[in-house]
Amino acid sequence: MQPTPLAALSDNYIWTLPGADGQLLVVDPGEAAPVFDATGDRAPAAILLTHHHGDHIGGVPALLERWPGVPVFAPEDERIPIAIHRVRGGQTLDTGDWRFDVIDVPGHTRSHIAYHGHGALFSGDTLFSLGCGRLFEGTPSQMLGSLDRLARLPPGTLVCCGHEYTRSNAAFALAVEPGNRALRERSEEVERMRAQDRPTVPTTLASELACNPFLRVDAAEVRESLAARMGAARAADRVARFAELRAWKDGFPA
Repeated sequence: MQPTPLAALSDNYIWTLPGADGQLLVVDPGEAAPVFDATGDRAPAAILLTHHHGDHIGGVPALLERWPGVPVFAPEDERIPIAIHRVRGGQTLDTGDWRFDVIDVPGHTRSHIAYHGHGALFSGDTLFSLGCGRLFEGTPSQMLGSLDRLARLPPGTLVCCGHEYTRSNAAFALAVEPGNRALRERSEEVERMRAQDRPTVPTTLASELACNPFLRVDAAEVRESLAARMGAARAADRVARFAELRAWKDGFPA
């Protein structure tokens, strides 16, 4: 099963994952048209939602209008009013040919979840390639804990995130860790891919562990860069380092 990104809105990705009979699972349909194009007249087998933001759920009403019987799985959040099956971290989701572990990943939003299965991680706006989501509702401690949870998944896991942010994330990552050879190589790869209008995801968790500063708050050069900004004493605290890193990215011009 190979996950495929469908470009949507300005920079979103809707994800599909095929089953044995050719049916598609759909993740985070921010709009309906790309799903209609991908599935034709055949209904998706199921729809998975990671969080309540409109650019991730906005296409669901139109999909259900055409195919009322499609099951929709989503976190326990009243801001997702669609008729759904509620799921939460620690549960196993079984639907059709697919089985996923549901992982609580608060930080970007308070109820954000991720889905891990079939060698893929659908991370929504929690983990991006070379970045992580903004903290709209959660705390630095929550987001760091969520990323630590994802970092423990198998290194070969395909990271399927919700946006094409990799080029701008690479610019920031290089400012944080300019001596990281793997990061420089990934940045060069990203430039080639975007020049060809190709998506930069999925990538592997192994690559993210080697390159993504938000998964590398304990790496020596990342610590040094943060200590230069916040002082060595404050930089000794892991959560404080992460908070500074996220604040730095929030104000980064790229």
